[in-house]
Amino acid sequence: MGRVLTSESVSAGHPDKLCDAISDSILDACIEVDPTARVAVETMVKGMDDKSTIVLAGEVTLNVDYELDFEEIARRTAIQIGYDDQAVGMDARSGGNCNVIALIGRQSPEIAQGVDIGTRNDEEQGAGDQGIMFGFASNESEDIEGLEGSYMPIPIMLSHRLTDAITHSGRSGTIPWIRPDGKSQVSVRYENGKPIEITSLVMAVQHEDLANERFEGDTREEHRFIESEIIEKIIRPTIPGMMINANTKVVVNGTGRFILGGPHADAGLTGRKIIVDTYGGIGCHGGGAFSGKDPSKVDRSAAYAARWAAKHVVAAGLADVCEIQLGYAIGVAEPTAIHVDTKGSAKNGMSDELITQRLIGNFDFRPSSIIEQLALRNPIYARTAAGGHFGRPADDDGGFSWEKIDRDIIQSLQ
Repeated sequence: MGRVLTSESVSAGHPDKLCDAISDSILDACIEVDPTARVAVETMVKGMDDKSTIVLAGEVTLNVDYELDFEEIARRTAIQIGYDDQAVGMDARSGGNCNVIALIGRQSPEIAQGVDIGTRNDEEQGAGDQGIMFGFASNESEDIEGLEGSYMPIPIMLSHRLTDAITHSGRSGTIPWIRPDGKSQVSVRYENGKPIEITSLVMAVQHEDLANERFEGDTREEHRFIESEIIEKIIRPTIPGMMINANTKVVVNGTGRFILGGPHADAGLTGRKIIVDTYGGIGCHGGGAFSGKDPSKVDRSAAYAARWAAKHVVAAGLADVCEIQLGYAIGVAEPTAIHVDTKGSAKNGMSDELITQRLIGNFDFRPSSIIEQLALRNPIYARTAAGGHFGRPADDDGGFSWEKIDRDIIQSLQ
């Protein structure tokens, strides 16, 4: 039968992803006025009865005389995602009975003294915290239509495709009754390490009350209609035909209905979807979230660098799979440890130890170098809040720079 691996994704309107988007939008606004800004902002959202609340908490330190309107940023982000009506799950408009509480101070001076540029040699800028970060890459996606070059696990990539399609269909009006909240889950069967088929595909799609609007209160007819529309307009155009067949179990809105969603149904928190953000549970995760953190926080920047390096190992043909672990100490620039694990897939007589040495010769994992090489002091972060941080094409303006393949590095590794 082979092994079956499962990953999930959530849409941009999921309450946790809403919080990630607000936190990263605040980060982008800070970087726009001060590229060296220190930012660590968490968001919580919750709706109760006819009221909603957005709570912002954390630290922001700007080296310029500029006041940012955090409340306006939070409201604007929520509205853009689709939360402009309490019936949907939140009305973030200023007159929409939504309260915004901002509890934002400045970074601790004890942390700043080991991290700030200008207090130490830039190249020796220390890590913003201790911790371990992982990067992962696999070549299993290279034979799947539309995923070539992503070097990612198939289940998480297909899950992201589905939730991205939910978001796009709602915003574009292609499926006008879709509301912002949603989830997907994809299980893939492997044989000899190769993805063969999707064994099950699960989707939860928030929707308007179609039973009373179209089907005279018949919820079973409503469900049949929604299931048919999602299969024909979301699943079939999105999932490669080679991966889905008559044996694939498809579940759409397994409870029958999904009208009440967003913050009204579930509280949201920044950083609660870290596995969705990374490799879908197939690669390791150090535990630190990304959103709302400036690149001096190695939770974010070092995870991007580790992914960048792992992708080069696989793209260079040194291994089919590569996982890299980096360890850091607060205020110290050099990683405390670098570990490579190719899961036994190294090629041409390579060993994990030899690959490690080649990585050390080609990648500088000090925070200042990571920030410089990957151009991380740019307002690129809001776009990472939904759809995953990895496996997406690098943008022309520097976003997802950690996904770019450097041919010179490839040649040096080989």
